[in-house]
Amino acid sequence: MTDIDNTAAEAEGATKPPRTIAVTGATGRIGSAIVEEALRRGHHVVAIDRVAPKEPHPNPHLRFVVADVADYDALVEAFRGCQDLVHMAAIPAPGRHADHVIHNNNVVGSYNAMRAAVEVGIFRIVQASSVNAIGLSFSREPHFEYFPIDELHPTSVEEPYSLSKWICEQQADSFARRHENIRIASMRFHLVVDDRARAVEFYGEATAEKAKHLWAYTLTSAAARACLDALDAPFTGHEVFYIAAPDTVMDIPTLELAERFFPGLPIHGDLSGTRSFFSSAKAERMLGWRHDLT
Repeated sequence: MTDIDNTAAEAEGATKPPRTIAVTGATGRIGSAIVEEALRRGHHVVAIDRVAPKEPHPNPHLRFVVADVADYDALVEAFRGCQDLVHMAAIPAPGRHADHVIHNNNVVGSYNAMRAAVEVGIFRIVQASSVNAIGLSFSREPHFEYFPIDELHPTSVEEPYSLSKWICEQQADSFARRHENIRIASMRFHLVVDDRARAVEFYGEATAEKAKHLWAYTLTSAAARACLDALDAPFTGHEVFYIAAPDTVMDIPTLELAERFFPGLPIHGDLSGTRSFFSSAKAERMLGWRHDLT
């Protein structure tokens, strides 16, 4: 896997012509934001979801296809003519469906999407993962080994949603081993919301239950930009990226929260002020992405 400097990446991006990008889960919160960001950047989009939007989109560069990611043949047909894939279709959290439904939907959907993409010649792929691919928010007890958490942190998944996200990443590894020219980015989002105030409503308390979530969040606009940036990033193989805000939702200093709820846990990076318990440094370095535009 190759990490090329940002100067080369910018030079490459400056000359890229518009492409046709397939987006699954296109009517969801993140999917719809990705569609709009792709159109804003001048690309054409094939938007794919199980339910058609109520109103047609005004942009002539968008085409909507009704398809379920469980239907492999339908995905193959939907992807034909596209150069890139952003796979966002998934059950986004546990609790609303039976365990086996969550697991099977996410795992099969991920495999079908990547395999159908390869079948039609798409080798630039982004897929939705989650911070829960290591097991945290929905575990009985969180199992953290150090802070801030980065992509090297081991996994301890125990419930179907987190397991499905971890397996989706393992599937991407297998595609990367089989296809030398493939580029897959698995994006580990956390509580994707339109504004920080909404995240505060979810997690803005210093309690043991909220501590399992590490008071983190991702803005929808930042998640969408990260996915499009990942399609252009000059690496090969499969890479996992944390895509999270640089701060927590709390006014309490991060080190104080760490000592109160996770005493004695090793600190391997900068947790000064209200900095996030998650490090997005890899995404910043390899994708040229920043959560905040300022």
